[in-house]
Amino acid sequence: MSEHILFLTGKLAEKQLRNILEKMQPEFTYTVHQLGLKVAALMTADMIGRRLTDTFGADQIIVPGRCRGNLEALSTTLGLPIERGPEELKDLPQYFGKAAQKHDLSRYSVKIFAEIVDAPNVSVDEVVKRAHYYKKNGADVIDIGCLPSTDFPHMEDIIQALKQEGFTVSIDSLEASDLLRGAKAGADYMLSLHESTLWIADEVAATPIIIPEKHEDLASLDRAIKVMQAKNRAFIVDPILDPLHFGFTQSIVRYHDVRKKYPDIEIMMGVGNITELTHADTTGMNTLLLGICSELDINNILATEVSKHACRAIKEADLARRILFAAKENDALPKHIDPGLMALHEISPFPYSMEEIRELAGQIRDPSFRIQTSAEGLHIFNRDGLHSATDPFDLFPKLHVDSDGGHAFYLGVELARAEIAWQLGKRFTQDQALNWGCATDQAEQTVDLHSFKPAGTTLQKS
Repeated sequence: MSEHILFLTGKLAEKQLRNILEKMQPEFTYTVHQLGLKVAALMTADMIGRRLTDTFGADQIIVPGRCRGNLEALSTTLGLPIERGPEELKDLPQYFGKAAQKHDLSRYSVKIFAEIVDAPNVSVDEVVKRAHYYKKNGADVIDIGCLPSTDFPHMEDIIQALKQEGFTVSIDSLEASDLLRGAKAGADYMLSLHESTLWIADEVAATPIIIPEKHEDLASLDRAIKVMQAKNRAFIVDPILDPLHFGFTQSIVRYHDVRKKYPDIEIMMGVGNITELTHADTTGMNTLLLGICSELDINNILATEVSKHACRAIKEADLARRILFAAKENDALPKHIDPGLMALHEISPFPYSMEEIRELAGQIRDPSFRIQTSAEGLHIFNRDGLHSATDPFDLFPKLHVDSDGGHAFYLGVELARAEIAWQLGKRFTQDQALNWGCATDQAEQTVDLHSFKPAGTTLQKS
């Protein structure tokens, strides 16, 4: 027997909800109930509790995505599970598709080494502060980067402070003396040893990351691997990722060759050589590089946030490794798992066509402005009419809010957001900040504009 779902909605959205459900041809049966309010987005749990007198034999209730209030308490009262649906009605088919397979993003296989590249010039307190920031964004290991020909008198203090805070630590240098000092101070990993410096691994317990003796010298890497395997010591191999136009493609081939020759060894990829040295958005670069890591079972990356444009690189790598893990585990493409890596664009930026917006505008009987976008541009409407443009400045003379500074300010902010969304191909939702995925902290983007607008100036939602 199929599940019966009760959909609660408002007057303006009822017709559209029925049309979408009919086109979906769902496996479940359903009832659409209009709760007696015009704008569905204004629905609250308390309102549902007061107005809903019949659950129509439902097994579950779906309420609008922006419904406020304590749904758990209401669910207990009604004796039925209650869920918030998507904020846009047009997303209902995708919503139910996702419900069929929820991806677990709590797991990953790739360990992120986050490097503090200028540690000799940074105080102990500042290093610990950065370490907490990197850990919050997904780092598993804090890498202490030494600098050539630079004294590092407080190296031991930094490592001990980090260990006392519970961090896993690596020391990063090509100088044997730095590696020995760091490992003896408690570092868990050493970057990097090569064939001529493998003796350092005999002096300390830290796990070495091994690189070729000379660039591209895989024969020396082979010899170093055999030495470490003979000693039954843990180690990680890094064939070295080169920047674009300086051997990038060939370095990917090296990683492939090393993995093919050694199916079971641990490998590291220094992704910062691409994210730092390419002036392009790092989100896509991290996703592609983590995809290569996923295919080649590379379970360690070294990431940095030195360049200003790479300021979210660790956070992006963290989400990318989780998405790629879920995709690989489910033998699926890395699509429709999580939208956090879609920083500039959206899968479905314009849920409503121009015709649908005209139809909705024709139902409005109040003075509050609604703003929507379509592939054609920006649209603002109320009971007095619908106006469309691609430039918000073309709309202002038609809105007649010259004498109301607060209202004009509010509409200016919302139309500016709508213009940015339209230009980039992002989803615009009135009264909400644009969603930039993992590229920023959404909490920093949210501004309460309600004090600048008349009550009721809102976008109709399902």
